[in-house]
Amino acid sequence: MGKGKKYKQESVLDDLTEEGQAPLSMGFERFKRLVLGDPLTNDMAVHERLPKWKALAVLSSDALSSVAYATEEILIPLSLFSLSAMAWSIPIGLAIGFLLVIITISYRQTIDAYPGGGGAYTVAKENLGTTAGLIAGASLLVDYVLTVAVSVAAGVENIVAAAPDLIGYKVLIGALVILIIMLLNLRGMAESASIFALPTYFFVGSILLLIVVGSVKVLAGDLAFSAPLVQEVYPAIPIFLLLRAFSSGCAALTGVEAIANGIPVFRQPSQKNAKTTMFWMSCILGSLFLGITFLSHIYHIVPREGETAVSLLARAVFGHHGFFYVIQGSTALILFLAANTSYADFPRLASLLAKDRFLPRQLSSQGDRLVFSNGILGLSLAAVCLLILFKGDTHLLIPLYALGVFLSFTLSQSGMVIHHLRYRQKGWMKSLVFNFVGAVTTLVVFLVIGITKFIHGAWMVVVLIPLLVVLFNEIHRHYLAIAKQLSFDSMDSKLTLDPLRHTAIVPVSGIHPGVMSALKYAISISNDVRACYVELEPEATERLKNEWKKWAPEIPFIVLKSPYRSIISPLIAYIDDVESVTHDELVTVIIPEFVTSKWYHQFLHNQTAIFLRAVLRFKRGKVITSVRYHLH
Repeated sequence: MGKGKKYKQESVLDDLTEEGQAPLSMGFERFKRLVLGDPLTNDMAVHERLPKWKALAVLSSDALSSVAYATEEILIPLSLFSLSAMAWSIPIGLAIGFLLVIITISYRQTIDAYPGGGGAYTVAKENLGTTAGLIAGASLLVDYVLTVAVSVAAGVENIVAAAPDLIGYKVLIGALVILIIMLLNLRGMAESASIFALPTYFFVGSILLLIVVGSVKVLAGDLAFSAPLVQEVYPAIPIFLLLRAFSSGCAALTGVEAIANGIPVFRQPSQKNAKTTMFWMSCILGSLFLGITFLSHIYHIVPREGETAVSLLARAVFGHHGFFYVIQGSTALILFLAANTSYADFPRLASLLAKDRFLPRQLSSQGDRLVFSNGILGLSLAAVCLLILFKGDTHLLIPLYALGVFLSFTLSQSGMVIHHLRYRQKGWMKSLVFNFVGAVTTLVVFLVIGITKFIHGAWMVVVLIPLLVVLFNEIHRHYLAIAKQLSFDSMDSKLTLDPLRHTAIVPVSGIHPGVMSALKYAISISNDVRACYVELEPEATERLKNEWKKWAPEIPFIVLKSPYRSIISPLIAYIDDVESVTHDELVTVIIPEFVTSKWYHQFLHNQTAIFLRAVLRFKRGKVITSVRYHLH
């Protein structure tokens, strides 16, 4: 091949010679290590498991955070009817407390039967069939996304209650909080648990202090008038309103299933530790919820726009002083951190669905910090979109929230009933009774929520869950079809390893070392090598043709006209034309690229090569490769 002086590039086809991928990836890798930490090896996975006190903080923060808004959700529909109707908050609260006991016992049975975790998805799929499992899985995924959105929105509302000037920035603050929680979770389970444990216990302690101080003031007679816990006569209200208040208050039970879903995150013996943690979570949740509900009734707390019920109660108990702000701060923290329960369970559930080929397989792989990074990123994006869509309003999000939770409750408990009838292990009769009662009770609550909240937003969940199930099945069919086509049995027995006939096409923008390297590679793999150049300026084309005759006369130099100044279209048309004329089995496109010495230099250049690869990727019989030339 002849030598000639280096041709000055004058065509915008220099896009084809610039990538900078390696320096960029190195820069990104350094930034990633700085933000997320060094990679963890597989044998360090055991150290990422959590002791009970950390697991309680991570997996129960969602359930415990519901204390901050569940009572308010009961009071809002009652107060809109009449102030006297708010007396019904006590029996409604007791009914929800009883339901908590049933669900807790039922899920402890689930932990015994399925110590590998997976929760409602695993239980329903194995006992009620794949479709029921997918419905449960879809319900839980929707629930986890809503948990993040609701918890963060409620936390922001507590901040806004203390600082009303921030009310116009609710969505922005919420998105930033989600970003921070996402980054902490990407650093690993053990590290994020250590960070989140203290605020969780701080919230539990502050709410207990609020309940104790408020109760002492009632017993000491410091209130001018206090309502009795048990009314002699409750005011008559429509049954529909009563059911609506009950269904709203059932938000207190969201997140209860998280421990049964996340058994693998516990230290050994994980099954025993999960059951113990679930018991303590239920006790703490029940005490806090009923305490707040009782005190809200006694102190005549009436919900109002711009301030939460917990904030009003704290103001009534402590006044507008130090401990009032402590309650506000701890409540905001736990609401923000409640999202962490979803970050523990959503990626794990998504990985199970991906392993069963119902979600993209990328969700089944752990990242270098031993967490399901793709699931964490997907959850964050979905939650931010919800915040933007509903403008960070908790009351708009909560009607969507509880429906999917109780659907998964119902399917999980129904699956456990079938499990006990099928295997009849020791003590199965007692377990059967608890799971049957749990299934019936949660089904009734699911129907009540569906009916009372349907027009207030629950219809979205009713539509979304079936759509997700259809999506799961389409993904599954795709993977099955791909597996069938790629199986050894599908191969043609007549296929041989004879060399393929192919033409090598090298798009060029000029004569330089990068083009030389690409041409050397091309002639080493093919006997039919062609260089093609897209003409944008006729004068530049003539100069390049003359240089080419001196430099590489043995390689055909094809000039492609481009009246509309497009680079990609003439190249694609020529590649298709070569295929139709030669009838080769393949056409190989070899793209010369140079790699800049600094990763940020790539932003100074166009990226035509990327677009060319993207277009050719979906064309049958095309091979695209790059030959890189590294600049000093």
